[in-house]
Amino acid sequence: MTETAAPLHLEDLAVGQRFTSPSHTMEAEEIKAFAAAYDPQPFHLDETAADASFFRGLAASGWHTAAVTMRLLVEGGAPLANGIIGAGSEVTWPRATRPGDVLTAVTEIVEIKPSRSRPERGLVTLRTETLNQRGEVVQVMTSRVVVWQRGIRPE
Repeated sequence: MTETAAPLHLEDLAVGQRFTSPSHTMEAEEIKAFAAAYDPQPFHLDETAADASFFRGLAASGWHTAAVTMRLLVEGGAPLANGIIGAGSEVTWPRATRPGDVLTAVTEIVEIKPSRSRPERGLVTLRTETLNQRGEVVQVMTSRVVVWQRGIRPE
């Protein structure tokens, strides 16, 4: 895993480079609060209803897992200069996130495409696996992000 303190620019990146985020523990009350605000389905809100559901227990909304993953990326899981500027993503949730899960995001650079029309920037494809404390993948996100060359002020 690559460790870095300074935000990275386009010229600092290489295909295969990897970053590991800090971790975040998913608490039952946090799962329910997110669900109440953004995804109010019974299996995200109530243990009894969740026990009788497909999930067989309380499960975080996939969108909650995605939001936590974004926070983990910002906190060091994708240390890009000028922020993480999305240009599109594909997200899958192969396993439910549960109360008590400790999530960590591991990101790998899979493609770097300098822009032909805007040479001051490029598109970088990132593949991020969000893992629980057992190393099980709870989310896979493949994203394209805009990254600038050093010394260039984003427009």
